[in-house]
Amino acid sequence: MNLPAGSHSPAPAGKGTSVARLEGPWTHRDVAANGARFHIAEMGDGPLVLLLHGFPQFWWTWRHQLTALADAGFRAVAMDLRGVGGSDRTPRGYDPGNLALDVTGVIRSLGEPDAALVGHDLGGYLAWTAAAMRPKLVRRLAVCSMPHPRRWRSTMLTDLRQSKSGGYIWGFQRPWLPERQLVADDAALVGKLIHEWSGPRLPDEEDVAVYRRAMQIPSTAHCSLEPFRWMVRSMARPDGLQFNRRMKRPVRVPTLQMHGSLDPAVRTRSVAGSGEFVEAPYRWRLFDGLGHFPHEEDPVAFSTELINWLKDPEPDR
Repeated sequence: MNLPAGSHSPAPAGKGTSVARLEGPWTHRDVAANGARFHIAEMGDGPLVLLLHGFPQFWWTWRHQLTALADAGFRAVAMDLRGVGGSDRTPRGYDPGNLALDVTGVIRSLGEPDAALVGHDLGGYLAWTAAAMRPKLVRRLAVCSMPHPRRWRSTMLTDLRQSKSGGYIWGFQRPWLPERQLVADDAALVGKLIHEWSGPRLPDEEDVAVYRRAMQIPSTAHCSLEPFRWMVRSMARPDGLQFNRRMKRPVRVPTLQMHGSLDPAVRTRSVAGSGEFVEAPYRWRLFDGLGHFPHEEDPVAFSTELINWLKDPEPDR
């Protein structure tokens, strides 16, 4: 993606806009934060719960939780991360520190003093990061299918089984070819990854088709891969080492860690142990028989667990 410095490439009108702003009981709008424009879908009134999607998805992955959280008395907001869905595609800014500032900037732009962050996959990585970097803006932290960044780094480097399970991330390091593979044959690879990472409750083909269309919005494939490229290529660079040191700062808000027992992309063993980076009430929830997408594979169980924890005034260990 060759964008001039300082330029922004929003999702184009037409096909991309319709995919990014799927109709439902929620409302769509754009908010400015951290030098870019972010698309959000929101429902309900009450304490803010900000939902962060993972790869290869966009805000729509939280459609079930938006309605469940709103019904439970929360202000539920699902944002498109930088470079995805209806948010800006910027030429740079895809390191986790800057992406986490996107998240906290959106909290401020929504006029809220803080938020409960709920992140899945890459969104979980950013939720961990935001909670460490801007603790005053994070009221609670819920992470699904993603270990703490320091735990992720160590398992990818030292655990051969996790390195193999996360082999797709190594493949993303090649220039240009991964982008082409993601969009080839109407983004067939997106559907393949979602099916392979899901548990026995396979996703509906109509839902998969939505993700395939969203990946075909111009520049989305490139922007979706950039965070993973930074995560690997920076491991031995000063900026990556500095980020890893910054993540030593403990999380000091109540934390809920959720994981599917059959997740083939992120092993349960890799996620376990993330609690050592939390100096606050920490709760572990393993969903038996679910894969990498518990919030979509069994939305009722996931939403129930999340809402009960959010409403618990004393979430013990």
